[in-house]
Amino acid sequence: MRVGKIKRETAETAVTVQLTLDGQGRAQIDTGIGFLDHMLTLFAVHGLFDLQIEAHGDLQIDEHHTAEDVMICLGQALDQALGERLGIVRTAHSFVPMDDSLGFVAIDLSGRPYCVVDAHWHTPRIGQLSTDLIAHLLESFAVRGRLNLHATVLYGQNDHHQAEALFKAFGRALDAATQIDPRRGNVPSSKGTLIA
Repeated sequence: MRVGKIKRETAETAVTVQLTLDGQGRAQIDTGIGFLDHMLTLFAVHGLFDLQIEAHGDLQIDEHHTAEDVMICLGQALDQALGERLGIVRTAHSFVPMDDSLGFVAIDLSGRPYCVVDAHWHTPRIGQLSTDLIAHLLESFAVRGRLNLHATVLYGQNDHHQAEALFKAFGRALDAATQIDPRRGNVPSSKGTLIA
């Protein structure tokens, strides 16, 4: 079982994350930020990950610290679950439509963190989550998960639909990239490593 378990406690938040890559899409998520819970549930369900997250944070200030630390821990859990990244497919992408919106995510589990997000939002918030925070959350995940992540909302009119398309594509692309290719016994790199 490829599983990552992370616990993080600061003066601002307390977060625990358990991520099982080869799961069935079971999600138990409670961050105190309803829309983030919804997006991470979609990520797990469509990526077929088993994901448990419990977070308590300084939501009396705003959602930033809690949401950021959740994604930091999720990235760390991914990195832990992948181990030496032996035999993984490594790169994958997914297009996902959601009514009026179309999301696209491409992933390379290269060991090198980089994130590009191209999404234009129509409103400042979706529920309790600031739309301007979404790019930062994906970047936090990419840095701690040590991967390239390119995410685009190609078009859309409804911000909820746009975010939903993006997180479903995120889950599906990550699922495909983390799969084991039985033809490959080592790391998928001409360098011979994805660690350094």
